[in-house]
Amino acid sequence: MKIAFIGGGNMAAALIGGLVKRGTAASDLYAIDPNEDARARIHAQFGVKTGATADTALRDYDAIVLAVKPQVMKSVAAALAPQLATQLVVSIAAGIRGSDIARWLDGYTRIVRAMPNTPALIGMGVTGLVALPGVDAAGRSLASDVLGAVGNTVWFDDEAKIDAVTAISGSGPAYVFYFIEALQEAARQLGLGDEEGRALALATFAGAAQLAVQSDEPAGVLRERVTSKGGTTAAALASFEAQGVKAAIVKGVLAADARAKEMGDELGKQ
Repeated sequence: MKIAFIGGGNMAAALIGGLVKRGTAASDLYAIDPNEDARARIHAQFGVKTGATADTALRDYDAIVLAVKPQVMKSVAAALAPQLATQLVVSIAAGIRGSDIARWLDGYTRIVRAMPNTPALIGMGVTGLVALPGVDAAGRSLASDVLGAVGNTVWFDDEAKIDAVTAISGSGPAYVFYFIEALQEAARQLGLGDEEGRALALATFAGAAQLAVQSDEPAGVLRERVTSKGGTTAAALASFEAQGVKAAIVKGVLAADARAKEMGDELGKQ
């Protein structure tokens, strides 16, 4: 399969790297970015062809991944529209609805909207996807192949769910890093050195996450097994509950979901 990327940022680089690692020939990949430094970096790293703007070469590709900021999607779509015939278009931009991309592409509907996350940079991402009605089974399979190069994929039938995906897994790594920061700060206040606190926080988070992945038990059961009545863990959890930590996290994720919907409304007016 031949795949082109419009946008040469971190996520595009992660996808290109994942595809190359999985066996896609560099000659079958194409990265377009107006920034000369971005083009030079991707070419040096992966040996793929690069270009500054959407051109007729895109007509030879099976899939075109839109890896650009939501604010420039309309202008990118305008440049891309004349080059489309049967290619699958995959958008990984937050908030931008498939119907708006289709409108900006002059009614083209062979579109998949996807939301990956930054662990894709190390091949451990997860991506939520939804297909517009113009995408057939082969198109869905192609999208799975592209995004599956950097981790797991989860398909949805309702595009509204992609805003929730954005709030949970798309933004989710930031929540994890936030909690790690808090653990490191607690370690510092308890007299541990910065490197010691970092090592303990990272290993604890990584180990606990893998334990949850490999266990068939719900997270709540795993938590209970660490919590002895009247013990240190119970004291910490009681403090979290008293200060509404869990409720605050849920509220924050709901705020992210609301913002994704707002972005769709705002940018869709263009």
